[in-house]
Amino acid sequence: MEGFRLEEYLSRGTQRIVNEILKASIDNPKQSIFMLQYAGAARAAEKLRRKAEEEGEHIPPFLIASIARECNLHCKGCYARANESCPGECGQGTQDLKAVQLSREQWGDIFRQARELGIGFILLAGGEPFTRRDILEEAGKHRQILFPVFTNGTMLDTYFLKLLTDCRNLIPILSIEGNQGTTDERRGRGVYQRIMDSMEELMKRKLMFGASVTVTKKNLKEVTSDSFLDGLCQRGCRAVIFVEYVPADGNSYHLAPDEEDRTFMEKRLEKLREERDGMIYISFPGDEKSSGGCLAAGRGFFHINAAGGAEPCPFSPYSDTSLLNTTLREALKSPLFMRLKEEGILDGEHTGGCVLFGQENKVQALL
Repeated sequence: MEGFRLEEYLSRGTQRIVNEILKASIDNPKQSIFMLQYAGAARAAEKLRRKAEEEGEHIPPFLIASIARECNLHCKGCYARANESCPGECGQGTQDLKAVQLSREQWGDIFRQARELGIGFILLAGGEPFTRRDILEEAGKHRQILFPVFTNGTMLDTYFLKLLTDCRNLIPILSIEGNQGTTDERRGRGVYQRIMDSMEELMKRKLMFGASVTVTKKNLKEVTSDSFLDGLCQRGCRAVIFVEYVPADGNSYHLAPDEEDRTFMEKRLEKLREERDGMIYISFPGDEKSSGGCLAAGRGFFHINAAGGAEPCPFSPYSDTSLLNTTLREALKSPLFMRLKEEGILDGEHTGGCVLFGQENKVQALL
């Protein structure tokens, strides 16, 4: 993409996200006050990244951190289980980094390093992140960083609701597959109603939250329909993150969206963003395509697994560097990340699907 500047795109993207959250929280004074304060921190973080760029060092604005290995659900096609990130399913080789979990103190140090580098967003995932109360409490202390917490939405008890009220930088993103039948079919009977109950409690407390939707060929039309999105909006949801299904289990390629589906999604998102400005709509990896290539391995973000292994992304669970014995800055220059960039795998032709998952053999070979 001639003339494209990744850092400029990402900086505009992060500021746009902040502005959209501000707009979405206009009827929520406490959330708006926090977001105004965070907007100042986001600008300061951008200056740090820009300064590093001028000195020849690229700092991504995002991180993805899988803080937990445990999960109270067993969803069909779960990439964390397929990647052997859950208890009792760890393999050998690079997966050895996942045998333990980082402590609260270790994650706190990573969050501190991220803030000092200018990283303003850290997406918390798992497993189920709400199984790590200690890490969420620690994240809540780092107010200069926004932590979207990707959760199945079934563990939001009174304690966690108070934590979210006190720590506005923790924004729950509830996973949902569509309407009741579709959600329960993948996540388990009764899960949809538990998600609805959690949304009701969050709305009652005027807490900012979003939804994460795994998009398959089966539910594509359902989850992008006006009726489904209207239902989320009426329950207080202010952001929807569409994540294209990746058949990490090796047995469900028939569910993965194809090029026709991606084209439909792209056009539909364009219309949603134009006509429904009360909500934020993000597509992954669809929005990567417009940024000129895969943003993994430190170009736009990278993934830290529960044991501290630095991986290109959650769908490419390979690591040769651990945060147990290196700094966040040094992890950005891991041999694997550098080889992925040098080989041109990240900035090759982006058709819209997950670039690294589609080239898994090449990634493994670089190890």
